[in-house]
Amino acid sequence: MTSEPSALNQPNGQEEYSAEHIQVLGQREAVRRRPGMYIGSTDYRGLHHLVYEIVNNSVDEAMAGFCTTILVILHQNDSITVIDDGRGIPVDIHPVTGVSALETVLTTLHAGAKFGGKTYQVSGGLHGVGASVVNSLSSSLRIIVRRDGNFYQQDYRQGIHQGALAEVSKADDISTAFWQKFGGEEATGTAITFCPDEDIFGDARCEYDTLCERLREMAYLNKGLRIELKDEKKDRERTFYFEGGITSFVRNLNRNRSVRHRRPVYFQKQVNSTQVEIALQYNDGFNESIYCFANCINTIDGGTHLTGFRSALTRVLNDYAHRNKFLKEDEANLTGEDVREGLTAVISIRLPEPQFEGQTKGKLGNAEVKGQVESVTGEGITLYFEEHPDDAKRIIDKCITVSRAREAARKARDLVIRKSALDAATLPGKLADCSDKDPSHCELFLVEGDSAGGSAKQGRDRRFQAILPLRGKILNVEKAPPDKMIAHEEIRNIITALGTGLDEDFDISKLRYHRIILMTDADVDGAHIRTLLLTFFFRHMMELINHGHLYVGQPPLYRVKSGSNHRWLYSDQEKEEALLELKGKRVDVQRYKGLGEMSAEQLWTTTMNPDSRTLLTVEIEDPVRADHIFQTLMGSEVPPRKAFIQAHAKSVKNLDV
Repeated sequence: MTSEPSALNQPNGQEEYSAEHIQVLGQREAVRRRPGMYIGSTDYRGLHHLVYEIVNNSVDEAMAGFCTTILVILHQNDSITVIDDGRGIPVDIHPVTGVSALETVLTTLHAGAKFGGKTYQVSGGLHGVGASVVNSLSSSLRIIVRRDGNFYQQDYRQGIHQGALAEVSKADDISTAFWQKFGGEEATGTAITFCPDEDIFGDARCEYDTLCERLREMAYLNKGLRIELKDEKKDRERTFYFEGGITSFVRNLNRNRSVRHRRPVYFQKQVNSTQVEIALQYNDGFNESIYCFANCINTIDGGTHLTGFRSALTRVLNDYAHRNKFLKEDEANLTGEDVREGLTAVISIRLPEPQFEGQTKGKLGNAEVKGQVESVTGEGITLYFEEHPDDAKRIIDKCITVSRAREAARKARDLVIRKSALDAATLPGKLADCSDKDPSHCELFLVEGDSAGGSAKQGRDRRFQAILPLRGKILNVEKAPPDKMIAHEEIRNIITALGTGLDEDFDISKLRYHRIILMTDADVDGAHIRTLLLTFFFRHMMELINHGHLYVGQPPLYRVKSGSNHRWLYSDQEKEEALLELKGKRVDVQRYKGLGEMSAEQLWTTTMNPDSRTLLTVEIEDPVRADHIFQTLMGSEVPPRKAFIQAHAKSVKNLDV
């Protein structure tokens, strides 16, 4: 008697695994099959990344000294045009590929002029995949190049050319008007119009406000570069041009804050082949806002340039404080946290061969940059302090005040942070922990109130779900000094439960739960508590967000019951649609103002069961914009908050409170 071969031994019915089963994808097919490898995702973020890739090429021309103006247009049909007055992509035949250099750039991965350092001394695009990836992921793309007084044009469909590169008598009206305005008969440049492929991006569309933030940032980083953005759908446009460069950037970041010194500290210097440019200014807030860029790429995860800056800042301020008797000989040095509280800074470096982590370029790894930035920062701040002793005194006074307040809180902080959170004896008494000790399996619900906490504890799956009830609204950390924050019981409980520490002591490897879920009531108070929690995590545990560990639970607003059937609804719009669908039937509508109104079974079914719940992942799309929003809405300055509310109140309709 024989048995049938098991499915484990014959996956998908295949008996053999041989060379014929190995697929070799062409470059275009590889990009379209796995677009996330090249642009991060296929949602709105990846869509905007396409625009940034093309704009970055124009910015590289600006950094090389050949481009003064960039125009970006959002068209009615959702296509995007990017035009610059740079040198224009070469159109002569490439010696290796046998086709024009332009076609080579648009169809061949890792083809570009940014590898040898001869054409571009510095550039943001280093991998040579940007333009070709945009081309492959576009349903259509048209490129027009102006060089030597001539126009050259080529069209593509999903990365496949629709004919050879051809010289044409004239460009389209938009490109012609642009080049006539910026260069006249001698103008040169590149114009690319592409339409993102709906098969890849679905119904995602480019957002004007998102592009505004990015393009403004690029203009700050390139002093004297003009970037224009036009939206044909809503007939609006913006122009970004800053003679002050990153000094204007810092002023803008601090515009709603009380500053300690009127002028930002600014210095720049070239060390070997690396250009270092830094601007900084202290404010009366409690948070550190440092933004790092390498070749105009926002390195949101920092890197060696950030490390060098921080090291020099701490050393120079301590040397100055001791030398000028602000600190006595027997007093302890200022720590890194002391000298960075209330600091806003922009670090911009340009170097020939940056080593980024991945295509998204989130972190800089060049070892030599640390020493270069450290040297320039030390010299720059020392010189500024010698020339502006009053500003130096204001800055040192703030740092010493911070140091003394932090020292007063340090004992409490040590009790909370430095004890092992894995020791059950140190965990908060209100925490209902889970039995599984593998963090990748575990999730922690931060729940509003003891009533909801009770329902959540009864309804949870105790194997992997932990519950931490929070009493009332936690402290607004945007307006609170560190000692007051650490003294707040609910915040201490959160820190202890997570086990990571915070700020400089933060260690992601000690995280006890890989999913932290904010579960608050579906009303105004719940939204306020959620915002306070988000402010805390953004300011003191941003790495949790960057690693995708923070979520927002979505409890239902209504239960609509008709006969023996019922459904859970999560918005007023869903309720109206359901009532319209059930018109003529007897319907019972129950409104849930709080989680405590639900039974344990209902809370599990709607909000906690992984098979049926809806979770929103918390992500930081633009750190600068996020910083501004938190500062405006949660900071101590009232006028900016009032103006924000007045500006956005009209967009809030049918608010049910």
